[in-house]
Amino acid sequence: MGIVAMRHWLTLPLPWLAAASAFAHDVEEEHATGETLGWGAEWWVLALLALSLMLHVVGARRLWLRMSRSRHRFARQAACFACGWLVLALALASPIDGAGSLAFSAHMVQHELLMIVAAPLMVLGRPLGVWVWALPSSLRTGVRPVTHARAVVLFWDVITRPVNAWILHFAALWMWHVPGFFQAALRNNGIHALQHASFLFSALLFWWAVLGKQVGSGARGHAMISLFSTMMHTGALGALFTFSESVWYPAYGDSAWHAFGLSAVEDQQLGGLIMWIPGGLAYVAAGLALMAGWLAVRRPTMLMGADR
Repeated sequence: MGIVAMRHWLTLPLPWLAAASAFAHDVEEEHATGETLGWGAEWWVLALLALSLMLHVVGARRLWLRMSRSRHRFARQAACFACGWLVLALALASPIDGAGSLAFSAHMVQHELLMIVAAPLMVLGRPLGVWVWALPSSLRTGVRPVTHARAVVLFWDVITRPVNAWILHFAALWMWHVPGFFQAALRNNGIHALQHASFLFSALLFWWAVLGKQVGSGARGHAMISLFSTMMHTGALGALFTFSESVWYPAYGDSAWHAFGLSAVEDQQLGGLIMWIPGGLAYVAAGLALMAGWLAVRRPTMLMGADR
């Protein structure tokens, strides 16, 4: 199988597979027992993380042995996946996960790790093609007809169009920060799982539209507009939290004070600053990196034209 075919396989179910491991921690048990700041997660979350890593190791080894070219690019992709996997594990299985049940600011750190660190790294890592190569050859043969089915390809094309991906990510961010929805996620495991899966799923779509379709000036323009507008609306939401004097999520109670010495308003304002400043800078950094990459590609082309 060629590298192009492997990359095509990546584009189809990546958000579903990655988002499946983003389900939330057991908020119901943590509120009942008070045991939150430990390492670990529910067994199936750990199993999904372990399975994704095992498949990548096996698939990467098989692909590496078959490659005669593009090894340097493949190594970069593998490094991106490894970093993304580590960030995902940190967000889901470290004390950050449990702290999100105690403080809005910690919850915001977790969400930012999922959406602006793990998601773009996973997109750059292109793991699905590698995972497919970890399967037995009989199963690999059966995957291609599914991923190339007309309905699947059409659905993927629709949801990854820049405007559609932007809308889905915007909707997920703003909807889940409505007090009723956010507090429901704090009290119920299923809703909390849906919240985290929505964040990661929409972020994967957003970053695929930004990083995965860099063909032509039109795609570049869409990528920069998506990054700038997302920086603006997430910054606006962060500013609302930062400057608000009223508590949006009273379901936290005094847990932030007992755990971290922060009042409910201070905790909320800190969470807003985390979304506003570091979150906004991440989109700026992504835009600058994209521009540097485009200029690096354009410069050799211009030099070759000047030599003629």
